[in-house]
Amino acid sequence: MPITALATRRPAHRVPAPRPAHRTRFRPDIEGLRAFAVLAVLAFHASVPGLAGGFVGVDVFLVISGYLITGLLVREAVTTGRILLGEFFARRARRLLPSAAVVLVAVAAAGAWLTVPLRRTDLENDVVAAALSVANWRFVQLRTDYLAAGQDESPLLHFWSLAVEEQFYLCWGPLLALLAVLTAPAVRRGRALRPVAVAVTAALTLVSFALALRWTGDSVSLAYLGTPSRVWQFGVGALLALLPWHLLPGPRVLRLPCGWAGAGALVWCVLRYDASTPYPGYAALVPTLATAAVLLAGAPGRGPEAPARLAVGRLLGLRGPRAVGRLSYTLYLWHWPVLVLAEARFGALGWPARVALTAASVLPALATRHWVERPLRHSRTVSELPRRGLALGAASVVIPVVLALVVGTTTLKLLGPATPVDVKGLPPGAVTGPALLARTGAQGGARAGEGPLVPNPVQARQSFPPDGACEVAPAVTSSPPCLFGAVDSPDRVVLLGDSHAGQWFSPLLSLAAERGWALQELVKQGCPLPELSVVNPQLGRAYHECDTWRADSLARLAEGPRPRLVVISSLNRYTDDERALLRGWERTLKPLRALGVPIVYVEDTPVPGRDVPACVSGHLADPEACAFDRKKSRWPDPLARKAAAGGLPGVRSVSVNPVLCPASGPTCPAVLDRVLLYRDDTHLTDVAAVVLAPRLERLLTQAAGVGTRDGWTTLLDEEFDGPRGSRPAASRWLYDKGTCYPGCPAAQWGTGEIETMTDSTENVRLDGEGALEIVPTRRDGRWYSGRIESRRSDFAPPPGGVLRIEASIALPDVPGAAAGGYWPAFWTMGAGLRDGYTGWPATGEIDVMESVNGRESVFGTLHCGTLDGGPCEEPAGLTSPRQRCAGCLGAFHTYAVEVDTAPGAEEVRWLLDGRVYHRVTASTTGRDAWEEALARGQFLILDVAMGGALPAADGGTPGPATEPGHPMRVDRVTVSTREGGS
Repeated sequence: MPITALATRRPAHRVPAPRPAHRTRFRPDIEGLRAFAVLAVLAFHASVPGLAGGFVGVDVFLVISGYLITGLLVREAVTTGRILLGEFFARRARRLLPSAAVVLVAVAAAGAWLTVPLRRTDLENDVVAAALSVANWRFVQLRTDYLAAGQDESPLLHFWSLAVEEQFYLCWGPLLALLAVLTAPAVRRGRALRPVAVAVTAALTLVSFALALRWTGDSVSLAYLGTPSRVWQFGVGALLALLPWHLLPGPRVLRLPCGWAGAGALVWCVLRYDASTPYPGYAALVPTLATAAVLLAGAPGRGPEAPARLAVGRLLGLRGPRAVGRLSYTLYLWHWPVLVLAEARFGALGWPARVALTAASVLPALATRHWVERPLRHSRTVSELPRRGLALGAASVVIPVVLALVVGTTTLKLLGPATPVDVKGLPPGAVTGPALLARTGAQGGARAGEGPLVPNPVQARQSFPPDGACEVAPAVTSSPPCLFGAVDSPDRVVLLGDSHAGQWFSPLLSLAAERGWALQELVKQGCPLPELSVVNPQLGRAYHECDTWRADSLARLAEGPRPRLVVISSLNRYTDDERALLRGWERTLKPLRALGVPIVYVEDTPVPGRDVPACVSGHLADPEACAFDRKKSRWPDPLARKAAAGGLPGVRSVSVNPVLCPASGPTCPAVLDRVLLYRDDTHLTDVAAVVLAPRLERLLTQAAGVGTRDGWTTLLDEEFDGPRGSRPAASRWLYDKGTCYPGCPAAQWGTGEIETMTDSTENVRLDGEGALEIVPTRRDGRWYSGRIESRRSDFAPPPGGVLRIEASIALPDVPGAAAGGYWPAFWTMGAGLRDGYTGWPATGEIDVMESVNGRESVFGTLHCGTLDGGPCEEPAGLTSPRQRCAGCLGAFHTYAVEVDTAPGAEEVRWLLDGRVYHRVTASTTGRDAWEEALARGQFLILDVAMGGALPAADGGTPGPATEPGHPMRVDRVTVSTREGGS
């Protein structure tokens, strides 16, 4: 905080000279003004309600510094003919650096105790930057670096203003000294230096203000923390000291309203400004000019005196404000580290606790002022020779730097190497299943349970996708070409979105390389792919560059070569308004769908909301301690739901979240199988992405057919991976509950069943070994069971091609009387049924497999046409003969149906373990019934019913001998298509 330069009662030089008439006397009001400034900043940092604009206290200090330092230097030049830079810097060093060094040493030591190791290394880097007076540029780099997201606030963040002030001193003193030399012939009479200094200061002030305005629009961090954009505020204070205000004619009583107006404007800024105020643009003019007005009101001048008791300076010059003003420098130094380190130890605190901690920081501030600042500042021994003050300053810089380097280096050695991870040496990732890594013998098991973390926390911070500059920064409005892999190939896969899309660069590059394709990356930091209006925190304003980039990227795809596949992804929490989010997606997807190529949406990954590498660095032996809340990290994803339900033709949704955050338990892990998953508070490490590549490739292959098997393209390949007792993936399956669909015209599902369907894991659950269990249960004499449907309802054969639906199923292992009323089934229904759940059987139904009453036999049926009779002989349907199936109870067998629309074939085929046992042709049903039932899309159903017309017709009903609790187990469900002519 620039609160350092004090007006002095005696000249700082040794050469006696006549005292000029306009010599500035001691200004007690300036000490009071410092008190206002530091209290405003402290209230802002303590989050006191209603004082969100307290950050303007910094502006007050900058103007005061410019005013006092310029006045001091110019008076010395006018009275002595020169400026002794050695003495000037020695005074500054005695005044500022020892107190700062005490705080830096204390923070470095306290950080080693209160912070986790990785955060400790960051802190020691902050100590070095603060000691060298370049802290503002370090924080500019961190705050404008989108890829450094999620790191905690630094206890030394407030040193940015001290760095700005030191840099101002280093340049301003020599500049005025040079001007004094150039105007030496007339300098003693002051007839040349002041006009020249005014001209130079005015020019620098205007240029700096223009930079502040521009950077406020382009990079708020650079504008707020950068020295060039703050020089104009020093310049305003300097002009106040340089211009001959004491010669202005007119009554001084006019300064009375000037001072009160300035004070009122400062209070207004504290009360009305907040984080949404564009700063330090035009808004910074108010506190800057208001401070100048208060300073001017107390300056000496001609004309009749205003009543002193009415001046704002009288209030500011009271003993209380002056006492706080004298303490302002050390109080500012101590309060922020106390707040941040306390929260590092105890977690986030409310504003009353922050106020209490801020008040407690008065104690170390008083101690530092009493035992460090005042003794060294007034020491005859130190002040006698400038070189002694400079040596003291140098020591004040060297000591914290050395301490920080020692602590930081030691910590890094404990955390492990900082060299990048060799991704070629990573263990293979699992293609399916609940585990992250493939279980391939002893190596996989050992890797999963023991050994060092990969990457270690230091490496994780730098584990970025190897895509160079292709993840474009906020200010950029167009992506470079960014082609990877086989760049000359006519086939390409496009990766499109924000940084959450960019984290999939390595897996997609692997996919493209295996197929000899090119990968084109169009990714922009912090830019939502859905068309939404957002504010960019790096720019501090509406993100217009995002809108321009999005439009440019979509236009390039429309005009360029047609890709084979477009993979999209985006952070899904730019807004919590699901309707607005879907509208934004629809506007973006419209031109993408017009390309006529498969589009796959990779569902957003969990957002931990904490600096994961830092947390893990403090829990290397117990990384489970860094698990984070499941509900907070995984927001609802309306696009994934709509795509999974088939509501976006041409768009498919895939997710790796079942392995990143298993469905069971309230938390998501930060580390899986000794792989550190996150590089910050939101993005995956590139190591994690590489390990996930085989899984993502399988999902993309299934969703978009980017890979085929003997001419077949996989649309769904569900292996029911997940922890024991968890639910099937909500992105692919939904529950039917109760005894009929909502608004269903017929109770008991229209078939006379007696069970109630539930979404309880007692009835529908994963077994933890890759199978789904649907279990009938009986409670209080009532039967309950489960029935799930695929969200997608667009499974249909391509024109002239084949649709194949199959499942590996083990029927309930219960025979005889104990199986009375059991009715397990795997079947499909036409998508049209979901429009009000009416229109059956015309909408179509294919019973892939049914079995009743524990028989070792199965059968298949096609339903179509009209309710009574018709082409499908309803209500019985076109049913196959019973097929003997020895061992089907409790053992897995494959049940399949193929809808073949090839000219000349046009039939539905039922298969048991690869053997066709039933056929229905289009000539049997007639063209109209065939088209309506089979060409408009199907959804899948898995259920175990109890009772009903079909078991009863077979001679079985649920009774006292019927045993509950025998599950139908489903190992796999696959849907695939083959184009016509294959």
